[in-house]
Amino acid sequence: MDSADSPDLGRGVLHPARAAELIGVERPAPDPGVARFVENYWLVRWDLRGLPAYEQKVLAYPNVHLVFEAPRARVYGVDRSLFVRRLEGAGHVLGVKFRPGAFRSFAGRPVSALADRSVPAAEFFGAAADRLNAALLSGDAGDPAALADGFLLPRLPAPDPVAEEVAAMVDRITGRPDLCRVDDLAGEFGLSVRRLQRLFAEYVGASPKWVLRRARLHEAAERAGRGGELDLAALAAELGYADQAHLTRDFTAAVGEPPARYAAAG
Repeated sequence: MDSADSPDLGRGVLHPARAAELIGVERPAPDPGVARFVENYWLVRWDLRGLPAYEQKVLAYPNVHLVFEAPRARVYGVDRSLFVRRLEGAGHVLGVKFRPGAFRSFAGRPVSALADRSVPAAEFFGAAADRLNAALLSGDAGDPAALADGFLLPRLPAPDPVAEEVAAMVDRITGRPDLCRVDDLAGEFGLSVRRLQRLFAEYVGASPKWVLRRARLHEAAERAGRGGELDLAALAAELGYADQAHLTRDFTAAVGEPPARYAAAG
């Protein structure tokens, strides 16, 4: 992941060294006109023919994704649990990672309605989403990122200043994982806690408390994945946990194994 000797599959991908043996990931940048709404595209390819199926686990970010995949394109809301994707055979998937808060304008309703679920992309983008999906899955339609740009550019909504403010709040959290109190975040942006909670439900699809917790878990997983000796007590203190036991409980509940075991597995 972010360590010097691990391929960059992306922060949040668990056991990245193992995944890199089986999965190829590219992250093309969107057209500048699209970039106000889209953080990046991601193209995942795999070829497991002759190999057992593989389950990739991901600690998701607070982003909505538009995913072009078999059998049809879907929109995925924020997954507040552990996202698991089973891969077998050979295939590829193109994803659109919207900036936090940005999908609210496409959805026309609170993004919290999408939390922990996915819906057909045609619900938001019409039959054109399925037509593009078929073209992308054919493998000979051209540059996937350019096709995604061409699809999104004429469908971009008007910029929403509130969405951009919410995105700045999420960036603040993910940029400093030792920030762990909702009231501190609210105070920093001059908002009441209740107003902050309403904004996150409306635009992000997850509570500010969840986003704060997930940022700390991303940092903990990245540190544990570096290999070598892991000082859990020091890491817990750095990330604002009450103690090492609190970090271990939180990590185990989210990842499915304690941090020491995760670190040993590489």
